[in-house]
Amino acid sequence: MNLKKILWTGLGFLGLALGAVGAVLPLLPAFPFLFLAAFSFGKSSRRLHQWFLGTRLYKSNLESYVKGEGMTWKVKIRVMVTLTLIMAMGFTIMYLKTIYLPCVILGIVWVGHLFYFAFGVKTRKPE
Repeated sequence: MNLKKILWTGLGFLGLALGAVGAVLPLLPAFPFLFLAAFSFGKSSRRLHQWFLGTRLYKSNLESYVKGEGMTWKVKIRVMVTLTLIMAMGFTIMYLKTIYLPCVILGIVWVGHLFYFAFGVKTRKPE
């Protein structure tokens, strides 16, 4: 196995671990980390990618989005709240250091993310 595949595999397992934690903790979203795991496993090994696609963690958090069916409101809200908290930390640090232009840019990116998840991603009914 070459170094590139080892790095992709390691990144995949990191995404899987953080996604598993995010599936349990309401503050940490599972979605972006599981998406990272799927992408990384796809780059590292066909066998790992197929294994990941068969896990319950993937099926309950990411499969419907990848298939184009969207997300439930519960998942959307969890992603938006986490995104808001993380961006608020960066915003606060920049604001306290009187760096205002990046604050404006971050605010625009934040609003864009909120609009994307609220209106751009299909909403599906929970099973």
